[in-house]
Amino acid sequence: MSRVVTFGEIMARVAMPGFARFRQAMPGVVNLTFAGAEASIAASLACLGVDAAFVTALPDHAVADACIDELRGLGVETRHILRTSAGRMGVFYLEHGVNQRGGNVIYDREGASVAVTPAGAYDWNAAFAGCEWFVVSGITAAISRTGADVVLSAVREAARRGIKVVCDINFRTKLWRWEPPLDAQELARRTLCGILPYVTLFVGGASDAALVLGIGPDDDLKALARRLCTRFPGLAHAAFTLREGSTSLVQVFGGALYDVAAEELHVSPRHSISHVVDRLGAGDAFTAGLVLALMEGRPGAEAVAFAAAAGCLAHSTEGDYHRGSRAEIEALMLGDGGGRVSR
Repeated sequence: MSRVVTFGEIMARVAMPGFARFRQAMPGVVNLTFAGAEASIAASLACLGVDAAFVTALPDHAVADACIDELRGLGVETRHILRTSAGRMGVFYLEHGVNQRGGNVIYDREGASVAVTPAGAYDWNAAFAGCEWFVVSGITAAISRTGADVVLSAVREAARRGIKVVCDINFRTKLWRWEPPLDAQELARRTLCGILPYVTLFVGGASDAALVLGIGPDDDLKALARRLCTRFPGLAHAAFTLREGSTSLVQVFGGALYDVAAEELHVSPRHSISHVVDRLGAGDAFTAGLVLALMEGRPGAEAVAFAAAAGCLAHSTEGDYHRGSRAEIEALMLGDGGGRVSR
């Protein structure tokens, strides 16, 4: 099977217990895990049996050691992670949403090792050995100018080697602050438009595609996808997560995949989720599922159905990493979503 490499920031995730607000939970006992979009994608792929490697920069201390230990325990290759004397481990604080109250994230990422480590510090010749797919996201480009420069350098290196490049846009309104007075949307648009010419597979929401194109919302998803792929002719596919929610805990999740060669838009079944355990990481599981399905040569409709089932199941797992099995995803694809006990 093909080797997949992902690059991005990994952080300490500090979640409040249950549905407590920040000011209720602290001081007190909180739940610390590790998280980051690209690490989450690598972990999901590794759990599905893929040869997956994660590249980042982390400070040289015991907490970062614990972070790397967990990735290794999940089967992710970590030998290309840089250990640095400059920078720190980023942190984000999470307050879970419940009922009509949405979740809330507070970022503390400035000066993170991956945000200050220059592109020349990474050995892409070694990291890309045997690699056929490379995954980045807009999040790492959003944290600093250096982060954006590294992402651009890495996708250029990957494209030069004929590696398929995946970019999960993941626009975050609380980031993209590193070039004032540009607002977050304009800075994201300018930066991502420099990265996307090297990308094979676009992943995001419809709003992410509209952001990149500098247009308003478009209800015609196929027209939006066609417009995106015309603007960036290196794209072979454009994938979209589709989400609706009546409350924080009741969601409907699915996805769509536009195939440029066939000029077809495939839309997955929509999965009704009546109790969200943890929403974070669902989009990463979708991306990982889609990459795996395309690696295996599955047709478009089947590929996006597999990805949507993976994203749906990620809502049932606490933490950012989706630890579900291929058998569970395949079963949900075939309509077994009743939650019966396996005995």
